[in-house]
Amino acid sequence: MNRRLISSGSDFEQQIGYSRAVVAGDWVFVSGTTGFDYATMTIADDLPTQTEQCLKNIESALQQAGSKLADVVRVTYVLPDGALFPQCWPVLRRYFGEVRPAAMMISAALLDPRMKIEIEVTALRS
Repeated sequence: MNRRLISSGSDFEQQIGYSRAVVAGDWVFVSGTTGFDYATMTIADDLPTQTEQCLKNIESALQQAGSKLADVVRVTYVLPDGALFPQCWPVLRRYFGEVRPAAMMISAALLDPRMKIEIEVTALRS
């Protein structure tokens, strides 16, 4: 099976030792992705804006892998405060309302206290 690594250019990937995404055959596995703008390494203060940036980062990784958001079959959301998850729903509906992947939300601490959400996806390239 052909295996290809995708990078966002984030310092985190080098420091921790992982890839933004891994393409294995027709599968694309996108690592947990936060709301950092990787070009500037800045992050917004609010959850909906971070959610939007997470999905833009994921969309970029999927495009590099020859895939798209419509190919996502599974998504996992991680929030430090699960009670805030409904704030994300309007953004999530815009991106996944028609795709409707299998999903799970977990409440857990994230690496940086500025991070309000982390999203990971698995896609099957069409």
